Amino acid sequence: MPASEKQQVAPSPSLCTPAELHAYLRNYERPYRAAYYGDAAHQIMRYGAIVGSRISHYRSLPRAMDYARQLIDTWEKGKISPISGTIITADQLTGARGRFTRSWHAPPGGLWGVLVLVNTLLPASRRLLPIAMGITGWETVQLYGVQRATIRWVNDVMIGARKLAGFLAYSFVGANGSGEEYDLLGFGVNVNNREFPHHLQDHATSLGEEVGDAIELSEFACRFFAKLSFNIGLLYSHEHDVQHERADADTSHPLISRLREASGFIGRRVRYGHDVEKAPRYEAVAAGIDHDGGLRLRLDEGIELVEQSGEIRYLDENGG
Repeated sequence: MPASEKQQVAPSPSLCTPAELHAYLRNYERPYRAAYYGDAAHQIMRYGAIVGSRISHYRSLPRAMDYARQLIDTWEKGKISPISGTIITADQLTGARGRFTRSWHAPPGGLWGVLVLVNTLLPASRRLLPIAMGITGWETVQLYGVQRATIRWVNDVMIGARKLAGFLAYSFVGANGSGEEYDLLGFGVNVNNREFPHHLQDHATSLGEEVGDAIELSEFACRFFAKLSFNIGLLYSHEHDVQHERADADTSHPLISRLREASGFIGRRVRYGHDVEKAPRYEAVAAGIDHDGGLRLRLDEGIELVEQSGEIRYLDENGG
């Protein structure tokens, strides 16, 4: 690796260390969740405790998800057990990409990174990982009093027509014969970065801009990771309850109920497509969310379709 590249990926002090995250979970997140979930909160948080088991922070990375894949490759080649729950963050990403390889503006001031999970979830739960990320972003923003924040299916956090946070889930099998399945959950939150490229100025916003003040980034990171820990734990805990017949697999997952609460899209006219910007497929009204997270779309002739993947853009007066 060239010297300049080594310097670029040199570790820096973490925005939130595992010890700081653990303290935040114990002192704030656990009491908050216990008020709503009662004794079940302890089990949920125990399942989610893997999140942040290792946190590495860097001054700059080209792409956090690419770096995570390199790290996994190194682990596998060295016969090292992958550390599920590893979080990788950077002050800035110089080659960030969102869905469909769209460029993502990730300068200093935001929270940019990826969570690495070794998959042990069943397919029905694994499909909800993107929703867990969106709920995490929405819940964290709510802590700063931004009540206008909503989720645009499947996991964009929006303030009106402007995007504040986006998330990307990528799954793959290890390349060194291990057969291990991995999930990389990328996150990008505009926290204090208030300047955007010209083509994004009407479509992006930041938390600092919305509250009118600078946000303590390290505190935001700990809050975000704590919410993420709980929501990942909720996937495992609910799966456990379904397997032991303590919950009904045919009813809505708690994360789906939360998505309905956070939704800014139900009842709105939208354009849908797999890559909606390059290949829009049709227009419809977002009629609701299925129990498994699928988006119900009602066509003009009254036919209702359910889409499990893809994305939407709003067509009404609020834009987005």
